[in-house]
Amino acid sequence: MNQTPQPPGWITELFGVIDSKDAAAFGNFLTPDGTFRFGNAPPVQGRNEITAAVHGFFSTIASLSHDLQDVWEFGDDVICRGEVTYGRHDGSSVTLPFADVFRMQDALISDYRIYMDIAPLYADPS
Repeated sequence: MNQTPQPPGWITELFGVIDSKDAAAFGNFLTPDGTFRFGNAPPVQGRNEITAAVHGFFSTIASLSHDLQDVWEFGDDVICRGEVTYGRHDGSSVTLPFADVFRMQDALISDYRIYMDIAPLYADPS
């Protein structure tokens, strides 16, 4: 196990792409037959399908910003932990903890899992 004090460049780039809401660029980090699962949503299979699903999610939020706090590497597996702040279309925001688990294959993500409770993002902010 190797806890990374400074995240590898590709992870910094990945979260930069996510925070810019660039679904097409996000897809370039995945294998063509990759799997993506966000919380308790059903898994999505295939780069094109994942890109479409992520684009759909991005349309439900005004912005997002990740604060990456830890990265651990275990061979072909990478775990990230931090907080993400979502901006809502009504101008309010919510910050939530997350953990991401990546299974790598040939320098691309073949399995991407996001562990978080996304429900507060869509809860009534009042």
